[in-house]
Amino acid sequence: MKTAQDVILAPIITEKSMAGARVKKYTFKVDKNANKIDIALAAQKLFNVKVSKVNTLHVRGQKRRYGRFEGYTPSWKKAIVTLTADSKAIEFFEGMM
Repeated sequence: MKTAQDVILAPIITEKSMAGARVKKYTFKVDKNANKIDIALAAQKLFNVKVSKVNTLHVRGQKRRYGRFEGYTPSWKKAIVTLTADSKAIEFFEGMM
């Protein structure tokens, strides 16, 4: 069993994710092997919130060049966590807006 810190790796701070934070949708980088139930339980444990639903997607690595060498950046998994209407907001994202 993985801990909540092993499931949710980092928040994603972009313009689009900050727009979602206004309507209680928060975006995180998560473990590639985590499922939606693991992500929901980890968010509830870490932030003391009520999760309504979780959407996940795999982000493919992009092709990058460094001089004559080329390769791919690592692929990773992203989760968009939607909170219930009566849940409190996540304080970390509140400081960003």
